[in-house]
Amino acid sequence: MTVAVFEHDGPWTDEEYLALGETSQRVELFDGSLHVTPAPTPRHQRISRRLGNLLEAAAESVGLELLEAVNVRLRPGRVVVPDLVVAEIVDFDALYVEATDVRLVCEIVSPSNATTDRVLKMHYYAAAGIDWYLLVDQATGVLRLYRRQGAHFGEHATAKPGEPLALDGPVTVTVDPADLLP
Repeated sequence: MTVAVFEHDGPWTDEEYLALGETSQRVELFDGSLHVTPAPTPRHQRISRRLGNLLEAAAESVGLELLEAVNVRLRPGRVVVPDLVVAEIVDFDALYVEATDVRLVCEIVSPSNATTDRVLKMHYYAAAGIDWYLLVDQATGVLRLYRRQGAHFGEHATAKPGEPLALDGPVTVTVDPADLLP
């Protein structure tokens, strides 16, 4: 991937981005530019796995699918890799999931990318029409559930460790942040 990235001229297209293939880093496409972050920490991955286990059962019960770290195409030139998504049944061999099929997106906020998750991606997800956004602060364990209101997200519910958060859309599940943390 390194050679292809450094020899590339101009903005990246969806096709050029997808041609990079799988990498050990998380590579996303933001309006023609690549955004590269290192692999997640063990803490991040534990939170993701535990939350994914809870969301998966809830998603399956209403005919939805839980997916981890997949390409989500928000619009041409904008492909992100959220930590978790709850989506309509998708083509499992497709290179990306369309934002129109995503019902909930979840990001586990790392200190190195907090602004991206709390500001940039939040804006991008709302603009793409995704109705629910769940942010997990891995440092504090706080869960923040947002619901789209027009072109923006409004805070719907918040929970600290020991205070369960009840998701009521698009899946129904209760999550105690304390159960996610190491």
